[in-house]
Amino acid sequence: MKNNRRHRFARFVLEKVLRLDVDYRVPEGARKCVLAFAPHTSIWDFVVGKLVMVVMGLRSQVMIKKEAFFFPLGPLLRSAGGIPVDRSNAAKLPETVAAMLRDSREMALLICPEGTRKSTEHWKRGFYFIAQKAGVPIYLSYIDWNAKKAGIGIRVEPTGDFSADMAKIFDFYRGMRGLYKGHFNLEQGL
Repeated sequence: MKNNRRHRFARFVLEKVLRLDVDYRVPEGARKCVLAFAPHTSIWDFVVGKLVMVVMGLRSQVMIKKEAFFFPLGPLLRSAGGIPVDRSNAAKLPETVAAMLRDSREMALLICPEGTRKSTEHWKRGFYFIAQKAGVPIYLSYIDWNAKKAGIGIRVEPTGDFSADMAKIFDFYRGMRGLYKGHFNLEQGL
């Protein structure tokens, strides 16, 4: 009953308040994957993305810097699927997170490859290497504020050819716009 209420509330906010056209279909294999999310230009993207996941019934988790897990915010972040991350040991992070994903029965790890809400010259590569090391697919999730659409798009299997795989990923996101115009840049280098 409680989940039904959460589901209805999330759907109401997405469709009636935000007027988003959401594709709620969960692709086969998306229950254990890396969910790359773009464009990411606002803190509200996280909130909207979590509402979409609630309606989909998808257990998503997100990496958040460990410094944010202070009381009373820490328990709230954990209950929302937050995983505390120690950024001081960035070299070991992809392997550590990949092991968590490999060992999990069901985990959709939501990562914003842009790494920031501002326009950036380069996307972070960690999402790709985590998926590759964990042996899971990457699904491209999105909120296109221009078209007012959200959902999970195509599946990308990491082939080891990073440049070719990123070209497919960039092609998928080309033309989309974040909440803040001008903060989403696909013309950067890798």
